[in-house]
Amino acid sequence: MSDKTEQAEKRTEWSEDRTIMANERTFSSWMGTGLGAIGVAIGLKAVFGAFEPTWAAKLVASLFLGVAIAIFWSARSQACKTYARLHERDIEATPTRNYTMLASIMTVAALATGIILWSL
Repeated sequence: MSDKTEQAEKRTEWSEDRTIMANERTFSSWMGTGLGAIGVAIGLKAVFGAFEPTWAAKLVASLFLGVAIAIFWSARSQACKTYARLHERDIEATPTRNYTMLASIMTVAALATGIILWSL
């Protein structure tokens, strides 16, 4: 193999590693977006707490919690799909089970937040 071919193959391998790392950053960003949706739900309940009927404010807050859960699982799905298409070379990528575990934990946290909001 020529030196140029070897260099081109190495650059291709590194580009896959960079894509894996970008995938991890994107997953992290989407998890932050989901947390933001939880923050909006809490904020809505705080701002409209005296709103009548109270169930309406709680319902809108619950919609944002549902959006957060959808974001968590969509991020997990996309991260796993991207990871499955790529092969790591010089990096150690985050295992897909970590994406699932984090999405699960964040879902439980969003559901617990909903329970607390509805009990107030």
